[in-house]
Amino acid sequence: MSLNEVLERKRITKYRLWKESGVPQATISDICTGKTKIEKCSAETIFRIAKVLDVSMESLIAPAVQRMDEDRKRPSFDIFKSNVCHQVKDLGDIPFIIQLLQSNQIRELYEKKWYPEALYLLAMLDYISRENNVPICKNYNDLRSCRLQKMIYPSSVAILCKAMNSDKPKKEIIRMAIPEFLRFNIVESDVRNVC
Repeated sequence: MSLNEVLERKRITKYRLWKESGVPQATISDICTGKTKIEKCSAETIFRIAKVLDVSMESLIAPAVQRMDEDRKRPSFDIFKSNVCHQVKDLGDIPFIIQLLQSNQIRELYEKKWYPEALYLLAMLDYISRENNVPICKNYNDLRSCRLQKMIYPSSVAILCKAMNSDKPKKEIIRMAIPEFLRFNIVESDVRNVC
């Protein structure tokens, strides 16, 4: 439960928390707005806040610890892409589409803020649908207007650019990129060539 939720549930204002805990008002404000992560605060700060709110220190940091545990379980984006491509190969196009739509994995990843993974799956869904003349699933129309802030290139292309000290490989791979992926700023040119 976030600090804002605890304050609301306990009917305590930020001002009162500041006065009674002795924690600087700016710190409390920064925690409430997300500018400062509570798990990064000193034990003394967390203790003072917990004491005024009459909750355990653990309950204040538990959501952050759970997020960190989830992030540790998150595979690298390259591994994720490889797993998806292998799944398409192993299942076949239509069974992959069906399984993906039934699982609602795209929405779940997006809600976890795993944007590259969610948009990669959506791009794969749209690409395979186009390849098989299957109508586009409208459940994700709200996500289709999203774009990653930075372009994601295959790691092999990034390494090649670094080795050559040139962006030429990036420009070349963009020309060959699959449009459904490129729409989300993901450069993917071959999802079928998996071993």
